[in-house]
Amino acid sequence: MEYNLSKREAKKIKSKKTIIQSAIMLFAQKGLKDTAIADIMQKANLGIGTFYNYFQSKDDLLRSLLIQLAMNIRQHYLESLNKEKTQAQILEGLVLYTANLLDQNRFILPLFMRAVDKSALTMKPHVSIKKPLPFKDIFDEIIKTGQDNGEFRNDIPAEIITEMFHSLFQSASFSSLPLKYQDNIRYKLNLILSGIILK
Repeated sequence: MEYNLSKREAKKIKSKKTIIQSAIMLFAQKGLKDTAIADIMQKANLGIGTFYNYFQSKDDLLRSLLIQLAMNIRQHYLESLNKEKTQAQILEGLVLYTANLLDQNRFILPLFMRAVDKSALTMKPHVSIKKPLPFKDIFDEIIKTGQDNGEFRNDIPAEIITEMFHSLFQSASFSSLPLKYQDNIRYKLNLILSGIILK
């Protein structure tokens, strides 16, 4: 049985999407600190009160963006599993996909880095994401599978290798080299892969 959204439900979905898209544009242009909720809603051409129908705060909006990012990364990973690929190819594809998402949404990088650091998913001490996000688990799973099937060296714990991959995003973000973010990631990724793949 086909389910049709009512006009009101469709309008709510559209409004939330417009708020998120407006926030992304302003965060990228002005930065998080200099973007107020009023700015977001002016860009969205909606009243400030409408913001609070969907989000409790700017931090809440950021969490929503991070969760969407996590869902996109997980979906990319699951799609990769359905193709005949080596664990190295899956890992490389996931890192480059994540780098592309972060490059397009650089403002979310600090929150992303907290999210991949165990379960420290906080913007502020009093604000947290209740459900753990899958970044670390996905990387651990790929690396452990590669170690089990003899593709990756197993004299280094998978968790250490995972930390090395996560550090790529942070080091590329703060690099002073005259390289584009994704190019910086790609060079470092190739270096790490060459160190863990068994010839």
